[in-house]
Amino acid sequence: MAPFLSFKGDFCVWSRFKERLTLRSVRYKLMIASIACILVPAACTLFIYNGLTQEAVKKQAVSNAQESLLLINGNVTNLLKRMLSIANYIQVNPEMTHYFKMLASGNAYEGKEDSYQKFTDTNRVIEELDSLSLMALGEHCFVTVLLTDGSYFMNYSISEYNPLQLKTEPWFENLKNLNGFQSYWTGTTPTEFQTLKVDNPYQVSVVRTLRLDNKELYGYVVVTMMENQLNQLFDRLGDHVDFMIVNGDDQIMSHRDPKKIGTKLSYLQQLQGASSSAIVPVNKENYLITKQPLNLGTTDWNLVSMQPYKQAIVNITTIFNNVFILQMSSFVVFLILLLLLLRTFTRPIMQLGKVAKLVQMGNLSVRSGVRGQDEIGRLGYSFDQMLDKVKDMIAEVSDTQARKRKAELAMLQAQISPHFLFNVLNSIRMKVMRRGDPESANMIGSLSRLLRMSVSQEQDEISLHEEIDLLTHYVDLMNMRQREEATFVLDVPSEAFLVQVPRFFLQPMVENALIHGLNRSAGLIRIQAQIENDSLILIVEDDGIGMDEEKLEALRYKLVHGEKRMAVVEGTGGGFSGIGLFNVHERMTMTFGEKFHMDVQSEPDKGTRIQMIIPIKGG
Repeated sequence: MAPFLSFKGDFCVWSRFKERLTLRSVRYKLMIASIACILVPAACTLFIYNGLTQEAVKKQAVSNAQESLLLINGNVTNLLKRMLSIANYIQVNPEMTHYFKMLASGNAYEGKEDSYQKFTDTNRVIEELDSLSLMALGEHCFVTVLLTDGSYFMNYSISEYNPLQLKTEPWFENLKNLNGFQSYWTGTTPTEFQTLKVDNPYQVSVVRTLRLDNKELYGYVVVTMMENQLNQLFDRLGDHVDFMIVNGDDQIMSHRDPKKIGTKLSYLQQLQGASSSAIVPVNKENYLITKQPLNLGTTDWNLVSMQPYKQAIVNITTIFNNVFILQMSSFVVFLILLLLLLRTFTRPIMQLGKVAKLVQMGNLSVRSGVRGQDEIGRLGYSFDQMLDKVKDMIAEVSDTQARKRKAELAMLQAQISPHFLFNVLNSIRMKVMRRGDPESANMIGSLSRLLRMSVSQEQDEISLHEEIDLLTHYVDLMNMRQREEATFVLDVPSEAFLVQVPRFFLQPMVENALIHGLNRSAGLIRIQAQIENDSLILIVEDDGIGMDEEKLEALRYKLVHGEKRMAVVEGTGGGFSGIGLFNVHERMTMTFGEKFHMDVQSEPDKGTRIQMIIPIKGG
């Protein structure tokens, strides 16, 4: 007996567990869905985070490297441009250039009495060169003006360097092709100044030519500074990044380590474009290499930075890891909070579910008692109100069904009278025709056709051919009533006859033309039709009395604003004149929407013209 009880208890526990697993409760469904919506994205984030983070870290590291290089680029470019500004000043200074031209021509000092003046002028030029270099660079640089007659001016001692040795430099022959403000950068060369060779092994020079107005060469301007003035700028951004200047052949022009100057940086071949970055393996370690061109106009020099990739991303990776840990922690806290809130929010829903189950079993007296200002509270209140009105609704439905059966019976009876009337009219028409009065028989036939179309509700749309056929019968009947007959003219192409149109929509416009336009007198009513761009264009016009401008504008305004004033169409005594132009406009607008367009034109004593643009369905 005991094993049986144990088995029964285990079975009950399993049944309750299985019942919960079926998720028949909205509460458990919401909880499982919430857990899935939080944990699944969190798990996916965990798997794809590394890939996305690595790409983001790489982009950020490249961006940081480019910004750092841009800062150094500006400083280096400014320093080199100051050298150019010294050469520019000498070239455009009128006093200095005039003096140099006189010396080069050999006409400056011809007698011995001018020796003192020559000494004074030379010292003045040297002092100006010296002060010019200090003002431009903030540090001392070497400025040399070498004239073609062999004379020279410089802001340094000849014991440091003999300017005439410039003519022996391998690049000196390239200066003959320079004109105007064109510059020639010699690149990094060994220092020629004796006292500076030990501490400054390399120098950088820029050369300009001095020419007469006829382009004849008469001198050279050479501005030189030490290479370490450039690499000192590289120390401002830390020791973990190597900055250097390379030329178009990827040869290093400036570096913190003088031993690397003149060597070739072959890794730049892996960079694409003038300004770019790439991660390049160097000695089994990845380096972030970034290159930017120096904006000097005539040079192909580039500023390059090299940094170990691990060092470049160390700070960014730490930030991303901290953000990831914070996100995962917030996911866990939010999940716990969400489960507690769901349990609170779904308690009224559980109560409503219990009440609905009792109502399903037939207990209409039970009430939920759920109240509140939110949607669930309003739902509970509405649910209780609904139960109070169920009996009234049942009675109302029963009454509605009874009245519906009476209405259907009345419809069947109403169909008998029109058919009886049509049969009687046809019998009268046949009898009149046998007695030899075909005109009266035709009138009775036309009346029968019109009555049948006005009463019939089987077709909402008919072909234009049927509509015009009915309109012809209507005009024939109206001509019999009037003192004078109106002429009815059709100008409709064959393809337009097949277009489907709302039935009985032309009669009100023709009725207005007969009664108001022609004033029941003789006249012309024309209907024209044509098909253009998947639309049927219908024109109804008469040559009657027309309207003045004020009445026409009032009519157009009421058509546009949808004002229905049946009094505008005065009573005509006919059975088919009460529809009115406004009802036609409303019917066509409701059928075709904004694609339908009606335009009314009229002039006094010239008639009225109504044009309708009707979209062809399926066109």
